[in-house]
Amino acid sequence: MKSFFPKDSFPDSYDSLEKIFNNTYNGIAILTLDGDWIKVNNSMCEMLGYTKHELYNMKIENIIFRDDLGVHATKYERLMQGKIDRYRVMQRYFHKDGSIIWFLISVSLISAISGKPTQMIWQFSDITSRKLNQDKLKLMLRVVREQNDRLSSFADIITHNLRSHSGNLSTIKGFLEEEFTWLKENENFLLLSKAIETLEETVSHLTEVAKIKPVDAKQLVTLNLYEYVEKATYNVTAVARNTNTTIINDIDDGIYVKAIPAYLDSIILNFLTNAIKYRSDDRDPQIELTATLDNDFVVFKIADNGMGIDLVKYGDKLFQLYKTFHTNRDSIGLGLFITKNQIESMGGKVEVVSEVGVGSEFSIFFKAAKKNRVTLVDDPVSKTTL
Repeated sequence: MKSFFPKDSFPDSYDSLEKIFNNTYNGIAILTLDGDWIKVNNSMCEMLGYTKHELYNMKIENIIFRDDLGVHATKYERLMQGKIDRYRVMQRYFHKDGSIIWFLISVSLISAISGKPTQMIWQFSDITSRKLNQDKLKLMLRVVREQNDRLSSFADIITHNLRSHSGNLSTIKGFLEEEFTWLKENENFLLLSKAIETLEETVSHLTEVAKIKPVDAKQLVTLNLYEYVEKATYNVTAVARNTNTTIINDIDDGIYVKAIPAYLDSIILNFLTNAIKYRSDDRDPQIELTATLDNDFVVFKIADNGMGIDLVKYGDKLFQLYKTFHTNRDSIGLGLFITKNQIESMGGKVEVVSEVGVGSEFSIFFKAAKKNRVTLVDDPVSKTTL
């Protein structure tokens, strides 16, 4: 077999080059431009399980996985045309024991003094474990997606059927009240009526939860955060005035987020109404809304000086369904659960800092839009106070 290294020309360097070639961790092979073996190193033999003599006496295509025979074609053509200096492909080979090995192969040319390509050098990295892990991950993700789809369909069916049944029960109750007026005074009938009312309320909550589904990035639209905060603030004007609550919109009017309009409306409104609902009796309520850019996100903050939340006690339950943390009789533990799911469905997240008797600050991370700009000088016109 002809040596790749010219021993006679460089006697002192030959042994060192041979050692480097044979002892490198990755497989290295010298091939003709037609793809026949010329020389392989020891690592190549160890990876494939063949001796050098066996490899030199077989066609390389005999041990390549059939479906991968053409993976070099396009890039090899560009390499020979001089459009690229090297390329990489992933290709499967058969080990001598019959198992399949995934290789990441780096290909470059060896040229003569004249510059004309004469041979190729291929470097092989065994990525079998990585590919198997990637395949397992893809399989797991596919299973999760399928399970999510089934759960979503199940939730739709359940909420639809429950809504139908609770509606029928309510209708029958109404018929009974009309036909037997004395039932209105019956204790058991009153309990039944309350149970039907509670069932209808629960079904309504479950329906709202079932509506929240993962949002494709293409569904997100560019929205001006300042304008949406203004609209939400206007919607709570009456309750803010009745409770003497000051709401400060300190958001730059050039801040844009990627969101679903209905979700953004709901999120802002829910946090505003919560801040008012859980105000402190010890001071006049104040809510301040700000926004900053943080890499690919807009961090929208709602800070209040209300009752605060004991995060040590309730931190891990804060956004769970039907969890409440104050004695307010209007609290049912649904709003924060839905709001968190709406935020996460759009690729964001929510964080909270709170201290009992001091107040709370919620930070909502929305995907930033390209229109964003930062105002360097305070613009009093962009601040709204109620």
